[in-house]
Amino acid sequence: MTETIGSSQEATAAAPIRLIVATHNEGKLKEIRAVLSQRLGAEAERFDIVTAGSLGLPDPVEDGVTFEENALIKARDVARRTGQAALADDSGLIVDVMGNAPGILSARWAGTHGDDAANNRLLLAQMADIPDEHRGARFVCCMALVVPLPDGGYEERTVQGVMPGHLLHEPHGTNGFGYDPLFVPDEQPVRTQAGAEVPQSDASQVLTSADMTAAEKNAISHRGRAIRAMVPIIEELLLH
Repeated sequence: MTETIGSSQEATAAAPIRLIVATHNEGKLKEIRAVLSQRLGAEAERFDIVTAGSLGLPDPVEDGVTFEENALIKARDVARRTGQAALADDSGLIVDVMGNAPGILSARWAGTHGDDAANNRLLLAQMADIPDEHRGARFVCCMALVVPLPDGGYEERTVQGVMPGHLLHEPHGTNGFGYDPLFVPDEQPVRTQAGAEVPQSDASQVLTSADMTAAEKNAISHRGRAIRAMVPIIEELLLH
C-alpha cells in the first residue's frame, strides 16, 4: 500500500507544470526558459511554457495606469480563461525630465502602436534642447504571476526590474527594438580585449542597448532582472 502511494506521488511530482506567458511574442519564451534553467537547474524541465498567442487567446484591453496594473490585467485574463498559471509583463521607458513619460504609452508614443521609428523621432524632438546632464532615463518592467487556487481564488505576485541609463541625441546601433538605439544603460557589458576582461565603460565609446548582443542586453535589462526576481516566486508557488 505504501509503495502504491509512493508511486502515485512520484508520478504527480513528475507531471509537467503548464505556465502560460500572456504574450503573442514567442521570442520572450527563450529568455524565460534560459533564466529558469540557470536558476532551477533540472527542475526547470518540469515546466511546459507556452504563449497565450499559441493557444489562440485574445489580448485583453490594457486600461491600467501603471505597469503593474497592466501586467496583472494580462495575467489575470489568461489565468481566468485557462485555469492555469499565467505570467505577464508590462514595460516601458521613463524619462526624468518628461515627468516619467512616455511610461505606459511607450509603445504608442507617436500615435501608432509599435512604430519604433516614429516613437524615436518624436522623443528626440521633444528632448532636443535637453543637455546631457539632464537626459537621465530608465526602462522599467513589471512582471505578474497569477496562479489559480483550488478554492476558486487566485494567488497574485508582482516584481519589478529597472535598467537606469541616459538618452543620446541621435540613434546608434541596429540590434534590439523600441528605444534601444537611443538608450545607454549605466551598467555596461564586460568584453574581452587582448585576452583580458575590460569594462566597456572604460573604452572609447559606451554602448546603447541596440549596440549590445541579445545576451549582453538580457544580462542587465529590466525584463531580465524582473524574470530573475520572479524565479523564487515561481519556485514557491508552482514547485512546492
